[in-house]
Amino acid sequence: MIPLPLSGSAKEEVELVKIETTRFSLVIKGKPYHERYLGLQQYRSMDFHDVMKFLVSGDDVEAVKVFDVEKLELVENGEHRPIFFENGVYTVMVTPKDDGEYSFYHEHPLLKKAVDRVNVGNSYALLGNLQFQSEIGFTTFEIREGNETLLEVTLEIFPTKLNYKEDYQALLEEVNDEIYNLAFHFLKKTYLSASTKLEGNPSPAEFFRLITVYFHSFMKAMDQIERQPHHKLVKKHEMVRGDRLKNLDSTGRNYLRKNSHLLQPVKKGIDIGGKQFMPIKGISSKKEITYDTHENRFVKWMMQRILRRLTQLLERLQPNNKRFSSPEQNEETIEIVVNMKIKLERKLRSPFWNELSLPDRMVSSLVLQLATGYRDGYQIYLTVMKGLVLHNNIYKMSVKDVATLYEYWTYLKLGQILGRKYELVSQDIIKVSRDGLYVNLEANKKAERVYRHPVTNEKITLTYQKHEGNLPTVTQKPDTMLSIEKKGESYSFNYVFDAKYRIDFATADSYYGNRYQTPGPMEDDINTMHRYRDSIVAEYDGPYERKAFGAYVLFPWNEEHIYEEHRFYKSIDKVNIGGLPFLPNATGLVERFIENLIDKSPEQLQRDGILPRGSLQKWKESVEEKALVGVISSEEQYNRTMRAGSFTIKISQLKAGWQEVKYIALYVTKPVGKENGILHYGKISSVDINGDVVKFTVDVWMQLPKVVRPVGYGIATYAMTTLRTLKQAKELPELFMQTDEEKMIWQTLRRVSDQIKVDLDHHNVDEAEKILSYKVKEMTIVLNIDDETLSIETKNGEVNKDFREFRRNPAMLFKVIVDEMVG
Repeated sequence: MIPLPLSGSAKEEVELVKIETTRFSLVIKGKPYHERYLGLQQYRSMDFHDVMKFLVSGDDVEAVKVFDVEKLELVENGEHRPIFFENGVYTVMVTPKDDGEYSFYHEHPLLKKAVDRVNVGNSYALLGNLQFQSEIGFTTFEIREGNETLLEVTLEIFPTKLNYKEDYQALLEEVNDEIYNLAFHFLKKTYLSASTKLEGNPSPAEFFRLITVYFHSFMKAMDQIERQPHHKLVKKHEMVRGDRLKNLDSTGRNYLRKNSHLLQPVKKGIDIGGKQFMPIKGISSKKEITYDTHENRFVKWMMQRILRRLTQLLERLQPNNKRFSSPEQNEETIEIVVNMKIKLERKLRSPFWNELSLPDRMVSSLVLQLATGYRDGYQIYLTVMKGLVLHNNIYKMSVKDVATLYEYWTYLKLGQILGRKYELVSQDIIKVSRDGLYVNLEANKKAERVYRHPVTNEKITLTYQKHEGNLPTVTQKPDTMLSIEKKGESYSFNYVFDAKYRIDFATADSYYGNRYQTPGPMEDDINTMHRYRDSIVAEYDGPYERKAFGAYVLFPWNEEHIYEEHRFYKSIDKVNIGGLPFLPNATGLVERFIENLIDKSPEQLQRDGILPRGSLQKWKESVEEKALVGVISSEEQYNRTMRAGSFTIKISQLKAGWQEVKYIALYVTKPVGKENGILHYGKISSVDINGDVVKFTVDVWMQLPKVVRPVGYGIATYAMTTLRTLKQAKELPELFMQTDEEKMIWQTLRRVSDQIKVDLDHHNVDEAEKILSYKVKEMTIVLNIDDETLSIETKNGEVNKDFREFRRNPAMLFKVIVDEMVG
């Protein structure tokens, strides 16, 4: 085999795949790394652990070999690091060994046409280039003879700008969650007409996710119905003695006509033919209140339907159910379902519901659509049981199209940020048609969300694909426009946020790297922001004026500390144009930026720079959600805590700042007999103080992506951290980071490796005072805050840096580590 060049040249292409069958050979050639790295050598040195899936199926396959990044050669197919990436170009060549007429097939028309027949002398080959642009995930192509498939090959395409296992999945989850939240908000603000149809059947996983979110609200709605149930007056008839006949209606009169023998002569009674008569007995009528109405029967039926789905879900989760065995099965999930099932069964056994009969017809009633309790219960039932008909590209689009996904997520996330502090007045992302609810998010279609400031009542509008016409030059249509109205002003302050799924990684030998040093948005995207800001204008009784006060690129990057030194970050403060990193785990800067725009007076927006002055890290601290990690020291305490959905601690053990926590996590010690470490956490729904004990109640216990292992450390009483750190940490000492400097180092190291060892000066995290060292890739980093030095010990010696230099340029540490790894 020819030795591979390791210098990072453009010609560093190798055979990535080689498949031999009895009838033909197939070779895929390209670069086994992507643009983020200087070359194959740097890619090999990075400590990432994603495993690529590569599948081949066919009856006549003799050998399958895949390029191994570690060994730098083709090896037998097995577990391999990723070698196929978005925007990569991969040459496919199929060479026949016989006279067969073979063809290349892919479900995507453009990719199908990309590989075609090329005549070579008396024979031929199938040859062409595959490029997947911004699509990621699995893709399959086939080699056929006529209509018969001879070989099927499945590749896994990895993103270059996101972490595949974290950022990409987070984008998907947040888009889905926000769409469902908006749909539910739509239902709460309206009622369902006869032409609106909700249909479909959510998967067990989707049903579980929905029911865990809405179960508490559903039960509250049922309680409200019991307190103020719908009722009606019904007429009842009963046989009574003649002297007790009071209300004689047509039924009673008809009975007496047919039974005249019951009439007896008396001195004073009913005058019949000049004589007085009184019946011995008769049928009397009276009106009574009944709760056995069509609406209440229907609500009981709804509860029984949900109970049936919970029972089916529980059967699916049972470990002994071979038919439905899956990774979903775990004790915590089963316990959640069991608790919901018990509560619903107890509710149905209560006297009010137990005495009701079941409906004998479908009900369409304004009571269900408008009455308190009935409306919420009905809407939740439709959401969790029927699913939502969300017609549009956001659910039809291939989840591989990460550029489109990022654009949608950006708009939805900006709306979610606004929704945390400001009241949502209206939105048209979710609309209603005769076919059901549908998502109004796609190219060339405008969508809008309007918010109101709770104090000033100022209007805040977030618009997707806003069409800016009637301009002196050409029409403009930015991705997202934030318009803020201010009291006393006749115009709004408009800011453009344009999502660009593009980034320059600033490699050392590139123009961008030499000019800007750190990764950031593309220069032509910044030029587009200039165009938006300068071309969106309006005429007000005179010359044209700019309507857009600023324009900003939102791009996929999560190292906010490193980007703080970038020229396009600093340019925002100078000219109101630049770029901001924006990903699920990097939203702090954008959140604070938007909040600042809304809080400032119109005079400040005109006079001041846009970005607030101060520490970026302090902004992030103000938006990061804090978590308290409590200690579980016995099996009995563990079972009680999980079952009750609450954690208790003595108030005397709590220190200042505990009131700010939004989440509770559980550190399970060895004596419990469960997995040692932190695995469960939950969002706090209420805090109760009873004497000297504080009780934190959570919505539901959830699992962290991975167990935070103690690795020789522990927690004496409790520890404070943030939800983001909790989800990212692998080992207990990583939760200790408290100062800006410690967090900056840790976040820099996470760019290099996901295996970081942190040594503290005490074996209990909550009793430690400082970090002694960080260790990563055979290197030790020691921060001495007293004399502000940063020592980096490597196998080649020790490098000492002035920590003030690291503050000014956080990328310095990254470069030292990368140089050491590559060298």
